[in-house]
Amino acid sequence: MNHHTKYVQKKPNTPVIISAASGKIVTWQQFSSRVNKIAQYFRDIGLKEKDHIAILLENCTTFFEIIEAATDAGLIYTLISTHLKKEETEYVINNCDAKLLITSGMFADLVGQIAAITSDLSHRMILGTAIDGYDSFEETIAKYDGIPIDYSMSGMPMNYSSGTTGYPRGITWDVPDFPVGMLDPTQKAANDRLGLNDETIYLSTQPLYHSAPSSFAMKVIRLGGTVVLMEKFDAEEALCLIEKHRATHSQWIPTMFIRILKLPDETRANYDISSMQMAIHAAAPCPVKVKEQMIEWWGPILFEYWGGSETSLVTTITSQEWLNHKGSVGKAINTKLHIMDETEKEELPPFESGIIYIESVRPFSYYKEPEKTASCRNEKGWAQIGDIGYLDEEGYLYLTDRKSFMIISGGVNIYPQETEDLLVLHPKVVDVAVIGIPNDEFGEEVKAVVQLADMAEAGPSLEKELIEYCRSRISHIKCPKTIDFVNELARTPAGKLLKRVIREKYL
Repeated sequence: MNHHTKYVQKKPNTPVIISAASGKIVTWQQFSSRVNKIAQYFRDIGLKEKDHIAILLENCTTFFEIIEAATDAGLIYTLISTHLKKEETEYVINNCDAKLLITSGMFADLVGQIAAITSDLSHRMILGTAIDGYDSFEETIAKYDGIPIDYSMSGMPMNYSSGTTGYPRGITWDVPDFPVGMLDPTQKAANDRLGLNDETIYLSTQPLYHSAPSSFAMKVIRLGGTVVLMEKFDAEEALCLIEKHRATHSQWIPTMFIRILKLPDETRANYDISSMQMAIHAAAPCPVKVKEQMIEWWGPILFEYWGGSETSLVTTITSQEWLNHKGSVGKAINTKLHIMDETEKEELPPFESGIIYIESVRPFSYYKEPEKTASCRNEKGWAQIGDIGYLDEEGYLYLTDRKSFMIISGGVNIYPQETEDLLVLHPKVVDVAVIGIPNDEFGEEVKAVVQLADMAEAGPSLEKELIEYCRSRISHIKCPKTIDFVNELARTPAGKLLKRVIREKYL
């Protein structure tokens, strides 16, 4: 049984969570007691198995306790992005049919504005600052004695898509019920592939509301390992935490790699990262030169996967494999991939880009959106999640871009990822988005929106320099005609560009 009640007997005083910001340590004894109290509260207010709750919190140790208590109580829990606006937050709460919202004082202004809440939301709790209409989380939980509840069916998340192209969509899976403490075959296979066990020390670098960071951290906890939680990512602090806690595993996105690589050489050399056994990364394709530099620095410990909130892991690739297939995100595990043409009826040969279809995945659907669910499958039942790419002759997948991000200029399809990967390597560039903007003659033209290391350098001279930098390296049609400079680009903390937000000003 993979459960906190097992580990509290085995190692009650061992840390299960370490807060990087505060230094707070939560032992298994403390964690298990708190989880039991929260689960008792869920049962006390009448929540039944498969009822829905919503969680809107910053990264904190309590986050894990609530998730584990919801799992013990058989609840469906939705983690809400901390970057959503009022209307988007209200939409998710309404859409997921939450009967309980748990939030914190950090979001007091936001949740205080939310008026048109469904009648299903009969309970509201808040950590920290008290506001009208919300019960104090700490005062309420303290009333319970921490005796374990009677367990039955394991609860599970209902993730929402990142909302990069519109409102987030709830994702549900048609999977068998599993008893509390039992790993389903998909989870067990992922744990084995990642080498996770009860001695794992996992550095969590990303926001927990996102499905991958919370999922990986909970894998470690349920196997009896330790999570070192960063409240907010900082490049040098991450290196410091690896050394300080002798982290064995960690999770990253390409923009994080870029930021630690741009640290001064003497800063990078100052930290011992030799304890690291695996650095997991995904969310967005990693530029080849960036990954080459990371492997040269950290050794062959990078482990990349491709999938989505809908599908979990679909492909994986080790550093050794990647060095022989640079740019690939791996080969399919337990399924087969198909690259389809624009009609989505003809399968394409190796090295031709098209829409990526997955032959078999855990059956998923979009909550309350049967038409959207149906549109993700073809007549053979294969599923797609909007990514474009190609396969080589050995079956390794290479991502080209998102279908929704494609630029069509003069009838030519342009995938901006290649241009973004090139521009972000320029020493003066911190981040970049390449988008299509309206053009009367060609329909769309290529524009780059760039975040600089030093905004004082922004201007026509640098714009010309960056355009020439592109034109000397890739086809002119893929290069930006114009460049705008901004203080910060809209990204989800999981690393995905919010291109709908970036493009709005140009439409």
